[in-house]
Amino acid sequence: MMGIKNRLIVMNFLQFFIWGAWLISIGGYLGGTLGFSGSEIGAVFSTLGIASLFMPAIMGIIADKWINAEKLLGICHIVGAMLLFWASTITDPNVFFYVMLLNSMFYMPTIALNSTVSYVVLEQKGFNVVKDFPPIRVWGTIGFIAAMWIVDLFGWKSSNMQLVFSGFSSIALGLYAITLPACKPVRSTEKKTLVSWLGLDALVLFKQSRMAVFFLFAMFLGAALQITNAFGGSFLESFNLTHPDTFGVKHPIVLLSISQMSETLFILTIPFFLRKFGIKKVMILSIFAWVLRFGLFSIGDPGSGLYLLVLSMIVYGMAFDFFNISGSLFVEQEVPSSYRASAQGLFMMVTNGVGATLGGYGSGLVVDLFTKDGIRDWPTIWLVFAGYALVLGLIFPFAFKYKHTKI
Repeated sequence: MMGIKNRLIVMNFLQFFIWGAWLISIGGYLGGTLGFSGSEIGAVFSTLGIASLFMPAIMGIIADKWINAEKLLGICHIVGAMLLFWASTITDPNVFFYVMLLNSMFYMPTIALNSTVSYVVLEQKGFNVVKDFPPIRVWGTIGFIAAMWIVDLFGWKSSNMQLVFSGFSSIALGLYAITLPACKPVRSTEKKTLVSWLGLDALVLFKQSRMAVFFLFAMFLGAALQITNAFGGSFLESFNLTHPDTFGVKHPIVLLSISQMSETLFILTIPFFLRKFGIKKVMILSIFAWVLRFGLFSIGDPGSGLYLLVLSMIVYGMAFDFFNISGSLFVEQEVPSSYRASAQGLFMMVTNGVGATLGGYGSGLVVDLFTKDGIRDWPTIWLVFAGYALVLGLIFPFAFKYKHTKI
């Protein structure tokens, strides 16, 4: 019989396997196969941010009060699967947007529900969550990478099969999740309003100029997260005419998966960097890593410039982790205990909600601005994104007042 840790590993693997099956490759399918414009592709990616504004909070309340978390996780994935199947049949950009918005409304809450189920089950079985969860969670990233590779190697990156494949994976996890140990509602006597669940109790933190600046830049950096998710695949496939026989053109999603591999490695360096340099310098490193991420894309190609693209993928790990993971840890350490949960909710809202929505729409508009007769000027597009990150990097050190005390 499979041990409980292995059962949770399977759950975490499938949780992000579902997402990896389409998140990185869908832009190429929408732009190359269906002919969506940049703003239409950006709008699809903005659905992740829009859903993150409110759905995780609503599903959290449902799991807290009425339905077992593992059952709610399963239901969300099964409903999400139906929506993915529906999306695979749609060619109209407006209809596709609304169907993917519905899908995001059911998928995005499962990220938090997945963690909740993992925590509760580990505690029930007497394990140390802090020690035992990270080695389980890393299988989520492995699942994400595995799905990317399968979609690429089976030739589904430019077809609706990636959505169908993701849909079947979602059904599998939906049915599997329901069989996990019961995670019953706690029914806390503490009354929590929707405002509390959304993290809006922590708005009092904006009275502190330092925290207000931090959350503002977290929003701007959150906008950067969706840019290469939305357009990385389309960019690499644009080299079909100039570099048709190169690995990067034949297997763009495999090449992009180096970013996720890098992410798993940089996570391990965060404790050292935070202790040694503090959050301000770590955030500065993250911002300039984004400058490099986009800048290297602007001058790289799958031929002689392949090493520049690979370097961009490696840099992504620092760009993402040093902002997303380190930022969450900073919030945890800096705010009063009475506001920690709300502050984490606020951090997720400004990054994955507001920031990701702005990034989705904004990046689409930039891509359209530099598209003429169906041809996209990718070097200029990536330089604009690099310039955006550079401006943030030049302002942040002066705007964010923080003095690090070495531990």
